[in-house]
Amino acid sequence: MDNMFFDINMEKLPKHIAIIMDGNGRWAKKRFLPRTAGHKAGVETVRTIITECKRLGIKHVTLYTFSTENWKRPALEVETLMMLLQTYLKKEVEELNRNNVRLTAIGDIEKLPKACLEELKRAMELTKDNDGPNLNLALNYGGRYDITNAVKQISRDIENHKLNSDDITEETIKNYLSTKSIPDPDLVIRTSGEQRLSNFLLWELAYAELYFTDVYWPDFDEKELQKAIYTYQNRDRRFGGLK
Repeated sequence: MDNMFFDINMEKLPKHIAIIMDGNGRWAKKRFLPRTAGHKAGVETVRTIITECKRLGIKHVTLYTFSTENWKRPALEVETLMMLLQTYLKKEVEELNRNNVRLTAIGDIEKLPKACLEELKRAMELTKDNDGPNLNLALNYGGRYDITNAVKQISRDIENHKLNSDDITEETIKNYLSTKSIPDPDLVIRTSGEQRLSNFLLWELAYAELYFTDVYWPDFDEKELQKAIYTYQNRDRRFGGLK
């Protein structure tokens, strides 16, 4: 395949890559720009990475777009993030649809601003029948929130005699999570040098390979993605067993 920076084994690609897009603010600060400039640059990186994932044949990509904790940021920054999301969806949805990309979302999306939510729902509706790559946006999402919500639903179903507590398995719990329709990530990437999960996909990342890079998200390009995949392919994944 052309445009390869690393000797990637196309037979051992991760089926699902999850990305914590971090470092927009620090990227901007380094250039004496407002934080909002970093977020705008980060949107361009999203376009680049989704295009590369499609080219490589990655089936699922989940982006940690806005966490439940991000509401604590300054009001202007939150407003900018919501506006950028709305603009991205409005601008990119036709292209995503032409490329057979299916757009989905996880998280408490009903609490998003009305205009943003409407654009998100429109994009998901337009692309719902596509069977190409799945771009999954984690919006107003938190791993603890999702697990708590699953416990509540399970409890209600037990109370309504739809479920027996003795029959609950790990698979049962997965089926109550917002990620129930997609496989667990094989690889999670976090940019900017931070080395923590920050409440992202806490259940789903149990056996994922973790890849941390000092590169800020706006500078994370095709080469950096391939480097992450190459590193993933050269690890020994044991899933708790022996080889």
